[in-house]
Amino acid sequence: MTSTEEKHPIPTTSPESNGISELPQPPLTYKQPFERITEPTRPLDVVYRSPSHVSGPDVLGPSSIQPPTPPPSSEPHEEAGDEIYDRVSPHRKHVIVTILSFCAFLAPLSSTSVLAAVPQVAETYHTTGSIINVSNAAYMALMGISPVMTQLTTVLFFLLSIATALAPNLASFFIFRALSAFEGTAFILLGAACIGDIYRPTERATALGWFMSGTLIGPAVGPCIGGILVTYTSWRSIFWLQTALAGTGALGVFFLVPETIHRKAIDDLQDRSRKEKVIAILHMTNPIRVMRLFRYWNQVLVAFASSALVWNMYSLLTPIPYVLNPRFHLESPLVSGLFYLAPGSGYLLGTFFGGRWADRTVKLWIKKRNGVRIPEDRLRSAVPFMAVLMPSCILVYGWAVDRAVGGIPVPVIMLFLQGVGQLFCFPSLNTYCLDVMPGRGAEVTAANYFVRYLAGCVATAVVLPAVESIGVGWFETISTGLVILSTIGVLATIRWGKDWRENIDAKKKGQVNDESDEVTDVDDSQQLEEKVVDGEKPKETV
Repeated sequence: MTSTEEKHPIPTTSPESNGISELPQPPLTYKQPFERITEPTRPLDVVYRSPSHVSGPDVLGPSSIQPPTPPPSSEPHEEAGDEIYDRVSPHRKHVIVTILSFCAFLAPLSSTSVLAAVPQVAETYHTTGSIINVSNAAYMALMGISPVMTQLTTVLFFLLSIATALAPNLASFFIFRALSAFEGTAFILLGAACIGDIYRPTERATALGWFMSGTLIGPAVGPCIGGILVTYTSWRSIFWLQTALAGTGALGVFFLVPETIHRKAIDDLQDRSRKEKVIAILHMTNPIRVMRLFRYWNQVLVAFASSALVWNMYSLLTPIPYVLNPRFHLESPLVSGLFYLAPGSGYLLGTFFGGRWADRTVKLWIKKRNGVRIPEDRLRSAVPFMAVLMPSCILVYGWAVDRAVGGIPVPVIMLFLQGVGQLFCFPSLNTYCLDVMPGRGAEVTAANYFVRYLAGCVATAVVLPAVESIGVGWFETISTGLVILSTIGVLATIRWGKDWRENIDAKKKGQVNDESDEVTDVDDSQQLEEKVVDGEKPKETV
């Protein structure tokens, strides 16, 4: 071999490699704790990371290794690396979204299905309706904490639903119900990450719109289902139905939903010492990773917007039996449960158009910017609904009920329209979070849901005392103010979000450069990979 060949070894190609060259591997050193694994049979678009991939805990951080430049695409709005989203066929994607949406439907359904049966549950345990509503607030609180702490499946939700149905006393009812919330929200977190794994950025909002329909229709139809069951059977049948649905969801996921993650974190742990593996795993599973995302102002403001919408949803749904029943002289849980069909129908209608509207807005602004996609442009699709439709519906509903004007049609129409408006807002907000945090889809979704369900918890706990104290009109005026403030935050994110992201990333990059002589823990233990160019080995570190 000549000296030139020794300095620049020629990549070899094996018969099984499908023409993919095997690059020479650099020796493993302390400054390079993760060795890049090249699998000859693995497509290049899987080996390399695309800037728009959103799955999994990205423990290595942004990679300096970039994929080969793909040929120009004939499809509009397509980006480099988007070929990886074609691994799953369109038909299989529809099946996955359907199953995930059904699973996401379960925990929110349980959050409100017991509302129509609160008097019966209170009678069984010899307590008051306010105490039972505290269990609903605890349920909402643990729905928020769950994405940060656990990623278990519907199996435990299935088992805990059985335990709730059989609860012999009030204490066990509280415990099993709270634990079922802790397990039931796992698929809300994982479902959004899975959708980010299989859909291009310009298609995600449409898919997330269908996925979100499960999380929003559940709270709306839950009281109606609960009202039917408690009218003709016992309130315990609500949780037996929940058990059957959870079992169906678990089977659907097991048989119909494949692994969608692009790069498994376990691959990065190979060839490491046991101590290094333990440290890396602790970093990957540390819930503080989720909370650190709130150093980004855009994440804070978008989470606040989502929280304002969830506050509005639960502050409208929770008091219906206590506000509308006396207003219209209704006594049957079944009849009062029918009021929940109005927002549920709005959520269902918004499912067909909300996500498509967000994707259409993104494509329109890509065209205006001559092919450049800026994630903040997606938020523009939510502004008209958050600034005009939602506040108007909340105010009209609150004061119409408070002043006893308009009869039944006014609250029903307002509940329907605000349901439509929410499904035009949530797909945009959720997809934006995935777009701006490539490689950390599960974590950013967990952070967002942590904040929004804590807001739902507070709304559920305070709405009845507040309505009794200041009236429906003034309470809904406060809710309107929260939505307007969150709209201002969204507008600020549209205007300055890109600068905020770049400033934080620049600080992180400077911190990495300043501490380049040691393995650092920058942004949740992100590591740097050394670059291999034209088959040349990087210089070894002594």
